[in-house]
Amino acid sequence: MKIEKFEDIIAWKKAKELTICIYKDFKDNKDYGVRDQIQRASLSIMNNIAEGFERQSDKEFKRFLYIAKGSCGEVRSMIYLGFEIGYFTKKKTRDYYNLTIEIPKLFLGFIKSLN
Repeated sequence: MKIEKFEDIIAWKKAKELTICIYKDFKDNKDYGVRDQIQRASLSIMNNIAEGFERQSDKEFKRFLYIAKGSCGEVRSMIYLGFEIGYFTKKKTRDYYNLTIEIPKLFLGFIKSLN
């Protein structure tokens, strides 16, 4: 099946799910530094998938997938911090962690298919 729009990419859907959860969890958080950083990093994941796909070049798409992969690492790092300072429960931390592991695995499969 050929993917015709970025909205059909499973990794983008998962990244959107992660971003929505992060935004909701930090909606009323007054720690602006942490809130803004984790929101921007999560948003970067889904936006880099979309932007790379829309470039309509396998080389460009791969480059943007690697950038999105880096943003997943940044979100995962922030999740550790959020847990340690009491912003997330163990369950929420585990759920976010699992998404930040699953999404880059999807990227790697995609990148292999583009080679």
